[in-house]
Amino acid sequence: MRAAAKLFLAAASVLLVSAAPVAADSPTPQMPRYAVDTSWPKLPLPNKWTFGEMGGMFVDSKDHVWVVQRPGTLFPWEKAAALDPPTGRCCVPAPPVMEFDPQGNLVQAWGGPGQGYEWPTTEHGILVDHKGNVWVGGSSTRPGPNGEPADGMLLKFTRDGKFLMQIGHAGPSKGSLDNTQLSGVADIAIDPSSNEVFVADGYGNHRIIVFDADSGAFKRKWGAYGKPPTDDKVGPYYPSAPPASQFRNVHCVKVSRDGLVYVCDRDNDRMQVFKRDGTFVAEYFYGKETRPPGTVGHISFSPDPQQSVLALADLGNFQVRLVRRATGAVIGTFGDFGNYAGQLNRMHQAAFDSKGNIFTAEAAGKRIQKWVIAAGSLPQ
Repeated sequence: MRAAAKLFLAAASVLLVSAAPVAADSPTPQMPRYAVDTSWPKLPLPNKWTFGEMGGMFVDSKDHVWVVQRPGTLFPWEKAAALDPPTGRCCVPAPPVMEFDPQGNLVQAWGGPGQGYEWPTTEHGILVDHKGNVWVGGSSTRPGPNGEPADGMLLKFTRDGKFLMQIGHAGPSKGSLDNTQLSGVADIAIDPSSNEVFVADGYGNHRIIVFDADSGAFKRKWGAYGKPPTDDKVGPYYPSAPPASQFRNVHCVKVSRDGLVYVCDRDNDRMQVFKRDGTFVAEYFYGKETRPPGTVGHISFSPDPQQSVLALADLGNFQVRLVRRATGAVIGTFGDFGNYAGQLNRMHQAAFDSKGNIFTAEAAGKRIQKWVIAAGSLPQ
């Protein structure tokens, strides 16, 4: 009976979800089956804190999971204890930046408006760089409900939240050819070899823009296919139309160990690959029939030395798509729509840790989930 009880408890803590392979270019057994670990993160959070929409997620070199979440997206009944007067015992908005250890314990939380910098109204994108500094962006491109300016900035802090640097300022876009002002930052990546920070400046502008990570000095920028970015009106996305000559929504940027830059052009259902200088290398489409919010919302590299597998966050179809980096071919997917454990609701990011686990962060679901390999292994 004791053995049976232990088996039941183990099954209860990890909910298995099958990963159905699609368009595989390798044998099905090489596609691992992922399961959601319902014990991660450790809940409840302290101080009656609760999550808003997840605007960004990053797994650092210590396998600590960082999120930037949006306290301003909580409904009144979700923050009843913080109202004046309180209308219930739960809950209070958590600080925007939150760090969790590998076991799911909250390590620290900080962020929000402060002296010397402009905090974004719609938090979007977070990075912990090779020096341990934390970068945060913002994606709002219009004035807020109380007249708050649009998010035209990128912020840099120490690991414990001390302000270091701001690139750009709150306010409207000056156009995709301007080198000083951002507009709707969605994601941030670092190249340790050159100490350059790559920015997916893609909700208002339509480009990748690169700065020196210490001084904030502008280095270079590019648009789709490595061409100069434009702000031409390209109209709505149609699956049958020719590929757009311009980025619609530059939703992520990642730099691989071998010096390739991967870009999510989310609303165009495509991933484009470049050299670090902006030279176009390749383009891959996924689920082209999917209308916005599109299929390529976020990219993460598997932990093997060659980073041989990519995890793509498919917002439009509520799933994680696993892809061979060398060919762009899909080897499998997992996930479907819902609010229960093991389901996904407007998944914003998907990120590997050093063990091949995958973390997903949801906007509409207002949560993070950890997925472990229950059977098989990642192909190398």
